[in-house]
Amino acid sequence: MPMPRRRYRFFYLAALVLLFMLYHVVQNSRDATAHPFSNVRAPPKTTVHPHLDATAAKEQQLQHQGSSALPAQDDLLNHPADSPRPASDKGPISPSQKPKAVYPVEGPSAKSSDAAAVATETPTTAAAAAELASESLTSDTRIHWRSFTQDYPVPTQSMAPLPTGKPKPIPKIQHDFKSEPAEDKTKRETRLAKVKSAISKSWSSYRKNAWMHDELRPISGSFKDPFCGWAATLVDSLDTLWIAGLKDEFDDAVKNGVAKIDFTFSEKQDIPVFETTIRYLGGLLSAFDVSGGHKGDYPILLDKAVELAEVLYGVFDTPNRMPVLYYRWQPESVSQKHEARNVGVAELATLSMEFTRLAQLTKENKYYDAIDRITNALVKFQADGKAAIPGLFPENLDASGDALTPSSSYSQFFSMGGSQDSAYEYFPKEYLLLGGLEPKYQKLHEGTVSAVDDWLMYRPMVNETEWDIYFSAKVRTQGDPSHDISVEYEATHLTCFIGGMYGLGAKIFNRPQDLETAKRLTDGCVWAYHKTPSGLMPEASILLPCPSMDKCKFDQAKWYESLDSSKAYRDQKISEWELQYGTAAKSGDSSVPTRPESHEEYVETYIASTRMPAGFARVTYKSYILRPEAIESVWYMYRITGDPTWMDKGWDMFEATMAATDTDLANTAVSDVMFEKPPMDDAMESFWIAETLKYYYMLYAGPDVISLDEWVLNTEAHPFRRPT
Repeated sequence: MPMPRRRYRFFYLAALVLLFMLYHVVQNSRDATAHPFSNVRAPPKTTVHPHLDATAAKEQQLQHQGSSALPAQDDLLNHPADSPRPASDKGPISPSQKPKAVYPVEGPSAKSSDAAAVATETPTTAAAAAELASESLTSDTRIHWRSFTQDYPVPTQSMAPLPTGKPKPIPKIQHDFKSEPAEDKTKRETRLAKVKSAISKSWSSYRKNAWMHDELRPISGSFKDPFCGWAATLVDSLDTLWIAGLKDEFDDAVKNGVAKIDFTFSEKQDIPVFETTIRYLGGLLSAFDVSGGHKGDYPILLDKAVELAEVLYGVFDTPNRMPVLYYRWQPESVSQKHEARNVGVAELATLSMEFTRLAQLTKENKYYDAIDRITNALVKFQADGKAAIPGLFPENLDASGDALTPSSSYSQFFSMGGSQDSAYEYFPKEYLLLGGLEPKYQKLHEGTVSAVDDWLMYRPMVNETEWDIYFSAKVRTQGDPSHDISVEYEATHLTCFIGGMYGLGAKIFNRPQDLETAKRLTDGCVWAYHKTPSGLMPEASILLPCPSMDKCKFDQAKWYESLDSSKAYRDQKISEWELQYGTAAKSGDSSVPTRPESHEEYVETYIASTRMPAGFARVTYKSYILRPEAIESVWYMYRITGDPTWMDKGWDMFEATMAATDTDLANTAVSDVMFEKPPMDDAMESFWIAETLKYYYMLYAGPDVISLDEWVLNTEAHPFRRPT
């Protein structure tokens, strides 16, 4: 009877494979229902890939579009024709380094064969079969990244050296805080305890329900992996745990979490370089710094940062050394030549701090050289006059040639929001991280601020006299902004970082007027929190501007016109009705049709049904996804000015956030802040612990906790120690 037995063995094995595939299909379909909004700041529309799960694809799409357009759901997963990704990517490592001894293994290992044999001999349940299949998929059977000699290496003698020497004198950034009264200290510490409790609760739920996965689903208690499956929340939260005094949790996370992450393998086919750099590389380096650095007890944090950086270094192996920002990491792709194409400016320019800090800690110039070439390309872009608005960079750039150029020859978009924001944020911060030894970052920052002041800044029309606020708009030009500029008076949560950026630059570069602007920009976002029924700022809105930067009286007629542009039409319809039916209506004739709504009646009904705040022309995206940018700037304002009212403003924001987002497990994104109790989305981005709760904690922890005179924070709120 040997033949039938072999036949059944084949059937059992086929069933096992089918069960395993079905398990992954179910898992992927669960992730496809994830929250549609953006996770951090910038991935452009042109980098949405069909093999990313639905969550990541939608997030990248929204980041690119900002507040200007709502993407069609059917288009979110379609790979665009103008994708910057070449047919194959080639990656990392300089020829001076030895390739890592990690190789792909084709075919089953002994362990997988054993599992199959067991399956053929013993009838199994679906659960048991899935477990066997899972056990058979070991690191021995997976294809891992490995390094190859670079096609376009930079000779050691040609590498830009990391600036060294005594740091230049930089003005004191933090306010000179005095001892606080006992009553103020008690209030501050009570608030601090509540923030710490929120950190502990969110972390504990992640540890229990989503360990080693990217994100917790805080309602269902499940998880998702929108990035590379390298435990994004774990790595992103490390420094927050240390700063908040959760040292046992930190120790557990490093020894039982970080140590087990394998950066040479991912279920995803390519690596989002921007997100991976700011969350993972930044998170590891910051955790190393805050826990004592080279004198601390956690050298593995730097070791893992280097392991990840070696994978990422391959993105720079292009003819012009501009990076490929979605990196196909598998050896069959790594071994091929590749080049940069169209890029979002934030993705391109938000690598400097992390690779600079790595170079400082490892003494490896190649990491600094990689990002210094990007900065030089940005400087040349400005010097060559390629920006329609000097000092700013268009949202998308063509990075394929000898020099950066605008990706479109027809029009350029400029804003401080998604796809552009963190590029500008890093100019003053990189200056600090380099100890003032590289002056080009000061020039870039000052050019940015001047351009924003001249072209993007606006004052919204508000109906409260006590608010003195600014926002930054989004503009479009075909090359002659003095004549063809079009303006979208947006108020996006992502743009709320700008107050902190203005304030930091004001202190570093002795620009006192910028600090006054910083206060108004930060207060603008605080005002936006106050205006909604939930007390949370929407993801994106359109506001009504004042005619100039001076305060203006609230014009209700103009606001109504922004909500309904059909006043003339409605007035005409009422006149026609009055002419035809007015007399009959006055006589009580019941056959008279209902009088049409007037413009005022229509608008008042609309305001009541949408809960539209005064001064808002439209709420483009109504969600709040636990974003940090507003409280980030509030923290900077408190640390820079010492004004305790910023702590009170922050507390109002914290209480509103907790009331709207708290679940039994942790905190969740919400889909409509225009309700007093917004609908919940079962999504908790890694930046909730990494950024939002960290900024709240530092607001009430006292000025010595991560002093701005000792630390500089990356765009994911990861503190790097400043040189002394």
